[in-house]
Amino acid sequence: QAPLVESGGGLVQPGGSLRLSCTASVSMSHVITRNWYRQAPGSEREFVASIHSSGTTNYADSVSGRFTISRDYAKNMVSLQMNNLKPEDTAVYYCMWQTIPSIGKKLDNWGQGTQVTVSS
Repeated sequence: QAPLVESGGGLVQPGGSLRLSCTASVSMSHVITRNWYRQAPGSEREFVASIHSSGTTNYADSVSGRFTISRDYAKNMVSLQMNNLKPEDTAVYYCMWQTIPSIGKKLDNWGQGTQVTVSS
Protein backbone atom coordinates (compact mmCIF):
# COMPACT_ATOMS: atom_id res chain seq x y z
CA GLN A 1 0.00 0.00 0.00
CA ALA A 2 1.23 3.48 -0.88
CA PRO A 3 2.13 5.54 2.19
CA LEU A 4 -0.04 8.43 1.00
CA VAL A 5 -3.62 8.40 -0.26
CA GLU A 6 -5.07 11.09 -2.53
CA SER A 7 -8.75 11.85 -3.03
CA GLY A 8 -10.97 14.45 -4.65
CA GLY A 9 -10.17 14.01 -8.33
CA GLY A 10 -12.81 13.90 -11.02
CA LEU A 11 -14.26 15.50 -14.13
CA VAL A 12 -14.89 19.24 -14.13
CA GLN A 13 -15.72 21.83 -16.77
CA PRO A 14 -13.25 24.60 -17.67
CA GLY A 15 -13.48 27.38 -15.13
CA GLY A 16 -14.63 25.00 -12.42
CA SER A 17 -13.03 24.01 -9.13
CA LEU A 18 -11.84 20.87 -7.38
CA ARG A 19 -10.27 20.22 -4.01
CA LEU A 20 -7.72 17.42 -3.67
CA SER A 21 -6.75 15.94 -0.34
CA CYS A 22 -3.86 13.76 0.76
CA THR A 23 -3.52 11.82 3.98
CA ALA A 24 -0.89 9.42 5.30
CA SER A 25 -1.86 5.75 5.55
CA VAL A 26 1.13 5.05 7.78
CA SER A 27 2.73 6.89 10.67
CA MET A 28 5.07 9.49 9.25
CA SER A 29 7.35 11.80 11.21
CA HIS A 30 9.95 14.45 10.36
CA VAL A 31 7.98 15.64 7.34
CA ILE A 32 9.86 18.55 5.81
CA THR A 33 7.71 19.37 2.79
CA ARG A 34 4.29 18.32 1.52
CA ASN A 35 4.00 18.54 -2.24
CA TRP A 36 1.71 18.07 -5.19
CA TYR A 37 2.95 16.93 -8.58
CA ARG A 38 1.07 16.07 -11.74
CA GLN A 39 1.65 14.05 -14.87
CA ALA A 40 -0.25 14.48 -18.10
CA PRO A 41 -0.31 11.73 -20.74
CA GLY A 42 2.97 11.65 -22.66
CA SER A 43 4.58 14.20 -20.36
CA GLU A 44 7.05 14.18 -17.52
CA ARG A 45 5.82 14.46 -13.95
CA GLU A 46 5.96 18.12 -12.96
CA PHE A 47 5.92 20.10 -9.74
CA VAL A 48 2.67 21.87 -8.87
CA ALA A 49 2.87 23.18 -5.32
CA SER A 50 4.57 22.65 -1.97
CA ILE A 51 4.23 23.68 1.64
CA HIS A 52 7.25 23.57 3.94
CA SER A 53 7.03 22.66 7.62
CA SER A 54 7.63 26.37 8.28
CA GLY A 55 4.47 27.21 6.35
CA THR A 56 6.21 28.64 3.30
CA THR A 57 4.43 27.79 0.06
CA ASN A 58 5.65 27.57 -3.52
CA TYR A 59 3.75 27.18 -6.77
CA ALA A 60 4.51 26.43 -10.37
CA ASP A 61 4.03 29.49 -12.55
CA SER A 62 1.29 27.70 -14.48
CA VAL A 63 -0.94 27.40 -11.39
CA SER A 64 0.06 30.44 -9.33
CA GLY A 65 -2.98 32.50 -8.46
CA ARG A 66 -5.38 29.65 -9.20
CA PHE A 67 -4.26 26.85 -6.88
CA THR A 68 -3.81 27.00 -3.11
CA ILE A 69 -2.01 24.41 -0.98
CA SER A 70 -2.83 24.10 2.70
CA ARG A 71 -2.28 21.69 5.58
CA ASP A 72 -4.35 20.45 8.50
CA TYR A 73 -2.12 19.07 11.25
CA ALA A 74 -5.05 17.77 13.28
CA LYS A 75 -6.14 15.58 10.36
CA ASN A 76 -2.57 14.96 9.14
CA MET A 77 -3.74 16.14 5.75
CA VAL A 78 -2.65 18.42 2.95
CA SER A 79 -5.09 19.85 0.43
CA LEU A 80 -4.90 21.50 -2.97
CA GLN A 81 -7.72 23.88 -3.84
CA MET A 82 -7.85 24.27 -7.61
CA ASN A 83 -9.90 27.13 -9.06
CA ASN A 84 -10.44 28.35 -12.62
CA LEU A 85 -9.35 25.01 -13.98
CA LYS A 86 -8.17 24.77 -17.57
CA PRO A 87 -8.02 21.81 -19.96
CA GLU A 88 -4.23 21.88 -19.65
CA ASP A 89 -4.61 21.07 -15.95
CA THR A 90 -5.79 17.60 -16.93
CA ALA A 91 -3.41 15.09 -15.38
CA VAL A 92 -2.92 12.52 -12.68
CA TYR A 93 -2.14 14.43 -9.49
CA TYR A 94 0.27 12.91 -6.99
CA CYS A 95 0.94 13.77 -3.40
CA MET A 96 4.55 13.56 -2.12
CA TRP A 97 5.75 14.13 1.42
CA GLN A 98 9.49 14.45 1.93
CA THR A 99 10.78 13.16 5.23
CA ILE A 100 14.16 12.98 6.96
CA PRO A 101 14.32 9.44 8.39
CA SER A 102 17.85 9.98 9.69
CA ILE A 103 20.52 12.67 9.67
CA GLY A 104 21.66 13.44 6.13
CA LYS A 105 18.96 11.36 4.47
CA LYS A 106 15.79 12.40 2.66
CA LEU A 107 12.95 10.14 1.61
CA ASP A 108 10.22 10.95 -0.89
CA ASN A 109 6.92 9.26 -0.02
CA TRP A 110 4.38 9.09 -2.85
CA GLY A 111 0.72 8.37 -3.27
CA GLN A 112 -0.83 6.45 -6.16
CA GLY A 113 -2.39 9.52 -7.72
CA THR A 114 -5.86 10.82 -8.50
CA GLN A 115 -7.14 11.70 -11.98
CA VAL A 116 -8.25 15.25 -12.73
CA THR A 117 -9.94 15.84 -16.07
CA VAL A 118 -10.96 19.31 -17.23
CA SER A 119 -13.25 19.14 -20.20
CA SER A 120 -16.52 20.51 -21.50
